[in-house]
Amino acid sequence: MDSSYNNPVLNIGFVILTWNSEKVVKACLESIFDMENIDSQVVVIDNGSTDKTKDIISEIKPESGSSLKLIYHEKNFGTTKTRNEGLKYIKKFNVDHYCILDSDTVVNSEAFLTMHREMELHSDYGIIGPQMIATDGTIQVSARAFPTVFEKFCKFMPVKALQKIGEKMEVQTVQDGTSYTVDYLQSACWLINKKAFEKVSYLDEKIFYAPEDAEYCIRMWRSGWKVAFCPEAQIIHEWQRLSKKKFFSKMNWEHIKGLAYMFRKHGYIFSAKKLRSQFPCSFTDQ
Repeated sequence: MDSSYNNPVLNIGFVILTWNSEKVVKACLESIFDMENIDSQVVVIDNGSTDKTKDIISEIKPESGSSLKLIYHEKNFGTTKTRNEGLKYIKKFNVDHYCILDSDTVVNSEAFLTMHREMELHSDYGIIGPQMIATDGTIQVSARAFPTVFEKFCKFMPVKALQKIGEKMEVQTVQDGTSYTVDYLQSACWLINKKAFEKVSYLDEKIFYAPEDAEYCIRMWRSGWKVAFCPEAQIIHEWQRLSKKKFFSKMNWEHIKGLAYMFRKHGYIFSAKKLRSQFPCSFTDQ
């Protein structure tokens, strides 16, 4: 990070979902409250965990200036309804940014201060996200091209050759700079501009599980705000792709329904070129 940048004391509102997350949630919350120069207002919404997740969360003690709230549900309400519930709770705090974060992440202050700095430098950034890396060093595809029917068909099929084709289609071109604009970001870690959130509003609850991240980023772009990837900011993410474990599964079915809904809503299916042409700003408007 540029040493000339004067690190502020930020106040960030974190929205985290849990579902049988006893193996990961403690490390996630402790990493949040251990961050320097950042006060953290955290709300955890639990989607009906039956393990020790709730007990572990109740044992976490926030640092002075920070807070922790647990909202528990008896069943799984998916990602959009519960994240919206968390965002509504966080709105009562005077935070600088909202952050949607997965419970299987481990964060650090340098990443968040870097992303904040980039938002200060680019006032039209609505969402910015970091590079996510697994503990084994695997670099994840954090920034992606808008999904299409053919790409998703390839990725859903239990054939490795087709899955590789789909994975190549979702990769965005790497650009120069600390941060740069992309189609959309995986919602495991979003730092959201408050002004952008006021315009774009909440996640679409007609989508249960996915692709709520792509759909929200489309609306962000449509509203005149940009979505940016900041590879210099890095966090740990132990990613578990629930929809890929079983071809015939509830998660895959919800994903397919969500995709069909998104394609209808935004009027594209095979190519995202027409979709991008409708945005008020483009990737090149720096």
